[in-house]
Amino acid sequence: MNDPQIWTLLGVFAAIMLGGMTLMTTLLIRTLNAAIEGVNGRFDGVHGRIDGLNARIDGLTGEMRAKFETVNVKLEHLDRDVTAISKKVFGVPGD
Repeated sequence: MNDPQIWTLLGVFAAIMLGGMTLMTTLLIRTLNAAIEGVNGRFDGVHGRIDGLNARIDGLTGEMRAKFETVNVKLEHLDRDVTAISKKVFGVPGD
């Protein structure tokens, strides 16, 4: 082989190698982007579920506060009733 043929073969080989590396890099980057977007989608799903749990916890907190208020009202009535009974049974000095 003479010099022009060798240089032509080297050029073709270099072009094939660079094209192959470019193709592989492009495919790798696309694959990584798709994987990262998939992970981000899962994180978005987890965030949505956490937001749902927070809403449920807020609802339960409201229910608990309402029930505690009911219990407090009943305890106030019970305290009033016990005080009235004790005054009737034991008498009140000064009455």
